[in-house]
Amino acid sequence: ILGVGGVMGLLVGGLTSGFAVAIYMANAGGAWDNAKKYIESGKHGGKGSDAHKASVVGDTVGDPFKDTSGPALNILIKLIAIVSVVFAGLVVKFGPTVSGFLGL
Repeated sequence: ILGVGGVMGLLVGGLTSGFAVAIYMANAGGAWDNAKKYIESGKHGGKGSDAHKASVVGDTVGDPFKDTSGPALNILIKLIAIVSVVFAGLVVKFGPTVSGFLGL
């Protein structure tokens, strides 16, 4: 509907936001995992303390962040690019027709 400019905007926006969120998830997940290991080494009360209980919860959230959600965004970025390449011909050919039909 928005033509080539719309597809380019989708690609640039998806790439930049997906990259930023993927880096955030990988780093946050690793930090939460390392925080638990740090507390288990005897710092902040060690095992059994309230800090350790909180770090176990953080590690429970952090492991999926760094192992599944972050890398899955990489696949999503690639999928957006491939779909836009596949449909690029249709956007160029039928974009003006669809825009005229919708009154854009």
